Amino acid sequence: MLIGFVMVLLPGPGLPIVAAGLAILATEFIWARRALRNAKGTAAKVRRKSGLKEWLRRRREAATTK
Repeated sequence: MLIGFVMVLLPGPGLPIVAAGLAILATEFIWARRALRNAKGTAAKVRRKSGLKEWLRRRREAATTK
């Protein structure tokens, strides 16, 4: 997780590394399990608000009508 936090500031895949470290820690610690659950909920909320699913649907429809 520490390497992931450093990569958030420096070039590199920081957030996936932090998530992987948190997932590993969640197998042993309750606090990490809660943090991982909260992170997943936040990611789902951001994904819903971003409109990505609608954008992908429109792109697929546009590709099939051509």
